Amino acid sequence: MGFNELLDGLDHSASVQAAGIRRGYGGPPVRAVSVTSGMTRLRCASLLKPLYAWVSAARIPDTDRWRRHAEPAVVISSNADTLNLWLAVGPRVILDDLRERTGVAWALPNGDPSRFGSVEVTAAEVSAAYAVLAQSAVAGDPVAGAVLGWMGQVAEPQAFGARQALGWPESAVKCGWYGAPDETCLRTHAVAVQPRGGTRVGVIVAMTALPYTDVRERDLYRERVGEGLSVEGEHEKVAGRVLRGLMTVTQEELGLAKHRRKAKPGP
Repeated sequence: MGFNELLDGLDHSASVQAAGIRRGYGGPPVRAVSVTSGMTRLRCASLLKPLYAWVSAARIPDTDRWRRHAEPAVVISSNADTLNLWLAVGPRVILDDLRERTGVAWALPNGDPSRFGSVEVTAAEVSAAYAVLAQSAVAGDPVAGAVLGWMGQVAEPQAFGARQALGWPESAVKCGWYGAPDETCLRTHAVAVQPRGGTRVGVIVAMTALPYTDVRERDLYRERVGEGLSVEGEHEKVAGRVLRGLMTVTQEELGLAKHRRKAKPGP
């Protein structure tokens, strides 16, 4: 299946993006691919948490305190710990530092700047930023290495089957899921990073905002969120197939699919 087939099957109110980049010294020329359908910029707060953790380390002298918040922000997608880093360092400082390190410029959200999840991005921007993070890690940046290591610990169902779909069982993965009370969509997104030896890396990003208009289902969803219960299963139901499809097609377009590992046969 290609991008056209995948996108043609979506509701007209859906917004999706996918992007990927393959680059590194000693490998083939850089290759990048991206596709957008619907809104040109989306919110995908959880995909930015590892990047916030990376740049905030240099601004928090107490390493133990930084790690105490940065690790759960990445491994279990803790909003409270992300907010601690975001406010301790300052939103403008974090975004300025990301621009300096990666060349990707993101603007502060309108209204309340403490809402770290309101930053709007494109999938191509996210993939470019992660490529720098990944290459920094393989070049010896200990903080970048720690962040990617934590991404490697992200467990199912918070990984939405991304590793299995790509055939990258040991890849660093970060996913996110949210449906705001004022939205008639569920936002589900993922990034996967695969070091390929030396400074060569592959990054794949998929972002979705798919319609979720049934009033009763939305009420139940909000009840579960309010009670602190898991809603990943609902996101899997609404967006899982599309999310993985976007990632695997991007992988094909990047020429990385040939590196997939075959799944081991069952007993």
